[in-house]
Amino acid sequence: MAFGRLERTQGPQPMSEINMTPLVDVMLVLVVIFIITAPLLASSIRLDLPRTDAAKPNDAPKFVTVVLDKTGGTFLNEKPVTAAQLAERLVQAARDNPETEIQLRADQAVPYGRVVEVMGAAQKAGLNRIGFVAEPPAAR
Repeated sequence: MAFGRLERTQGPQPMSEINMTPLVDVMLVLVVIFIITAPLLASSIRLDLPRTDAAKPNDAPKFVTVVLDKTGGTFLNEKPVTAAQLAERLVQAARDNPETEIQLRADQAVPYGRVVEVMGAAQKAGLNRIGFVAEPPAAR
């Protein structure tokens, strides 16, 4: 028997870095799952409501569009009207639905006094919900 020197081979070295790719993959899957299930959790109470003919879904909020152009013209739902016709039709809209909203679109060149006149006509008619329509600034 020969007693020689035994050579020892070193085993694999321990890994000193953590591979982040699987962790990121798992986290992205969890985020997608939460995004999909979050809306379902908001309405988690299931009800079996009774049915009746008297129960009707609420009508969507109605709106009328009033446009003031730079030449002084007034338009109600894309049709030209005079100040008297505008007041009359706003009163009719208020009678039909008191929650009617007015979407006011006025050109930049329209004097502020003219805008206030239209707002006053709307408030006299009983319509207090007025929204001012504007465009976003152009991208630079």
